[in-house]
Amino acid sequence: MLVSAFLLGIVGLILGSFIATVVLRWPEGRSVMRGRSACDGCGRTLQPRELVPLLSAALQRGRCRTCGAPIAALHWQVELAAGLIGVVAGAVAPGGEGVAGAMFGWLLLTLAVLDLRAWWLPDVLTGTLGAGGLLVGLVGVEPALIDRAVGGVAGFALLWLIAVAYRRLRGREGMGGGDPKLFGAIGLWLGWAMLPAVLLVASLIGLGVMLFRQLTGRAMAATDALPLGALLAAAAYPTWLLMVALRP
Repeated sequence: MLVSAFLLGIVGLILGSFIATVVLRWPEGRSVMRGRSACDGCGRTLQPRELVPLLSAALQRGRCRTCGAPIAALHWQVELAAGLIGVVAGAVAPGGEGVAGAMFGWLLLTLAVLDLRAWWLPDVLTGTLGAGGLLVGLVGVEPALIDRAVGGVAGFALLWLIAVAYRRLRGREGMGGGDPKLFGAIGLWLGWAMLPAVLLVASLIGLGVMLFRQLTGRAMAATDALPLGALLAAAAYPTWLLMVALRP
């Protein structure tokens, strides 16, 4: 268990560096795979020793060694989150299921940060997430494949119907088109029975955000919106952990 948690944590730190690059470059139309990492201030190409997850940011105090420009804190934040996802998945479910759960968490992390930064849930990522849920079900990992299939259909249909009803009642969009797809993909991982728990946790997180803004003098107006995809992603991973931990 400890070995699995350690190894998945290391993989998570490495993948976290890539995820941070994705969420910073992709919405701006920049290539994710081509072009070496460089300082946003002076344009200097970063050396391998400056790209070590977490460690480089700590040693350089979050700044470029050449010009002193601040390096986006998102890098170390995503690296830390991805590392923790790997550690917890390995601790809760050692072996193949832990690897699958970590992948579930890393994809959710990518989608959540993209939604927070750009209000964007790319179909290629939600599709990959859903396909992964089906693949894990096909190899026999609980929940059963039929429960996953029902969860995928129910998750998508529920939010799609809510979005349609809101648009007809209010005359404007109240939900992005990617949110139902994401909830459907989550259903393909967790099965239909866990979808209410995901919605409950997502709602509680949303209420917590609204309360925090209220307490800090930044109350939300009726027309303000929260990134539902990010809330669903933040709720889905702990729901998976709880599901696996409570399994007989």
